[in-house]
Amino acid sequence: MSRSLWKGPFVDGYLLKKADAARSSGRHEMIRIWSRRSTILPQFVGLTFGVYNGQKHVPVIVTEEMVGHKFGEFAPTRSFYGHSSDRKAKRAALPGAPGAAPAEGAASAPAAPSGGTS
Repeated sequence: MSRSLWKGPFVDGYLLKKADAARSSGRHEMIRIWSRRSTILPQFVGLTFGVYNGQKHVPVIVTEEMVGHKFGEFAPTRSFYGHSSDRKAKRAALPGAPGAAPAEGAASAPAAPSGGTS
């Protein structure tokens, strides 16, 4: 469910203070934040935020296309390593692997002659 428009975007207060301080100082350091729920505002464009994902701070460089989204959308909390069944299928497809089908052209059982009886 989205937030009501009359309330406006949610941004933690300390985040605005840190962004204003970084912009006024002119230094381009990563601003470490823990507020994944805060909305990205237009005054954050061009700044680099380190968004905490539960393990480390993921650097997020804010662009104009990100305005209106949440910081948490750009710092994934889970790592997807693929499906285990895909790895098993790849392993079985390799030649010489146990359970692999014989390669085409290999000498196997002779093919039955085709044709009708006359």
